[in-house]
Amino acid sequence: MQTKKSIILKKITVIRFLYLFVFIAILPVLTQAQDILGGQVRGNFQVDVQTYEPNSQIGITKEDINGEKVGMNGFGNFIYTNKNFTAGLRFESYLKPLVGFDPAYEGTGIPYWFASYKKDKFEITVGNFYDQFGNGLIFRAYEEWTLGYDNSVNGIRVKFNPFKGVALKGIYGVQRYYWVKYKDSDRGIVKGADAEFFLNDIFKAWKNNKTKIILGGGFMSKYQKDDPFFKYKLPENVTAFSGRFNISRGRVNFLGEYAYKINDPSAINNIIYKEGQALFISGSYSKKGLGITLGAKWIDNMSFKSDRFETGNALDLSFLPPLTKTHSYSLEAMYPYGTQPNGEMAVNAQVVYTIPKKSKIGGRYGTTLEFNFTRVNAIDKKALNDTTPIGAEGTKGYTSAFLKFGDLKYFEDWNIEITKKISKKWKMILAYTYLNYNFDVIEEEIESDHNIYKVHVGVADVTYKFDSKNALRLELQYMETRQDSGNWAAALIEYTIAPKWFFSVRDEFNFNNPQSNNTYHYYSAAFGYTSGPNRIQLSYGLQREGILCVGGICRKVPAASGLTLTIFSSF
Repeated sequence: MQTKKSIILKKITVIRFLYLFVFIAILPVLTQAQDILGGQVRGNFQVDVQTYEPNSQIGITKEDINGEKVGMNGFGNFIYTNKNFTAGLRFESYLKPLVGFDPAYEGTGIPYWFASYKKDKFEITVGNFYDQFGNGLIFRAYEEWTLGYDNSVNGIRVKFNPFKGVALKGIYGVQRYYWVKYKDSDRGIVKGADAEFFLNDIFKAWKNNKTKIILGGGFMSKYQKDDPFFKYKLPENVTAFSGRFNISRGRVNFLGEYAYKINDPSAINNIIYKEGQALFISGSYSKKGLGITLGAKWIDNMSFKSDRFETGNALDLSFLPPLTKTHSYSLEAMYPYGTQPNGEMAVNAQVVYTIPKKSKIGGRYGTTLEFNFTRVNAIDKKALNDTTPIGAEGTKGYTSAFLKFGDLKYFEDWNIEITKKISKKWKMILAYTYLNYNFDVIEEEIESDHNIYKVHVGVADVTYKFDSKNALRLELQYMETRQDSGNWAAALIEYTIAPKWFFSVRDEFNFNNPQSNNTYHYYSAAFGYTSGPNRIQLSYGLQREGILCVGGICRKVPAASGLTLTIFSSF
């Protein structure tokens, strides 16, 4: 006999799928609306559905899924354009949010809408918008669907180009905070201005100069009321400034940005009254067959949120660009690095070299070598005096030496990748990665080096093309470490019928685990179909627990077992 709870859950599941089918059904109506209104309607939508099952092998119990059998995330973007006028909205539905997404997203509605008008040198936008100043050190509003991250600004933005070579913009509003209305939260009001100067366009004498120079600067401010019941007096207006440059000549490009923020006591920095600073620089050289990129980043107390007491992935004003490589293979990406806003010093070097075709080493089709190195350390912090510990609450925190490495290592990544086309039918990728991963700092937020994971990963990726449409790919990975859960191996076989179909079978398995004598398998099977702007993908299997990072922003992904469906379309 069915219980009342099970009947309710079934009804909720039916409602979720009704939302999905109604959502798809109304698309033709919306696209036909342009015939009546004039202009053009475009957009896209995506629906992700995941079922949940208990699985004793990887430790998922009925309590872990809490009675939930289905999760669904979905969005639809609709944009209408008519001459100088553009308007749009995004419908979102989380019923319930997929496992690993913040439960605060649960709900359905329109969190994003805008209207924009552009005429000659002016452009004005009201509603929600995404934007950034420079590299984002003091302001970046963006959305990352895979992370459940959205810090759009709801307000007004004005852009003005008074004359050629000068771009000005100003913003005013409040950031999105899940579904919470501004009046029901403590988040502050944000406002800012940015200017960019293209010197080669401004000065006629420089128009044909081979050296191109762009200068820029920004100002950002948040206003958040002080809490009269809090034990410290908190600044209500916090401002940040930045200056930047981009110089290029021929094959060489060099850019940099410096940012400064006044004292901003917050939950992230343990309520200290120290100013924040950041410096990001990058240089590159490229020619046919060779590319070299060097970068460095220094961050000191640079968390900047519109709510000083927010600790999650929400309400960020600043974006601290990562220097680490984004790995495409799963075992290489098992230990990703998350930016440390309280302080880090990072350097990166990347070299990509293609050995010429028909040479002795390059072979008939040439060979591409890619080398990448990243090192991230703490910054050099000193105590204010002999009696006050570093970072003590209610103090100025510490002093720091500009651009100086601290002794504590956070992360290190050495990797090399070789890509070689052996013949018209065979292609091969070989990769090796060595990591040092400070678990205490990156995941536990503890300044120690008691848990440094030393990780070796090898990858072999071989593709055989039967003809112009049919191809078979075999991917083998092996990871060795004496820390954490021990060694891993992974194998994938993928068959592709271009440009529409793919089928794959995969298994990741954990062995030599110091915490268990068992071998844990995380198997899955998937297929996908693509037709023009439409894509559908279905998979079934197990998902291991881990950390997912995109652009230095991370979220924890719990273990899961079940079926996953993704539907995407654009129009």
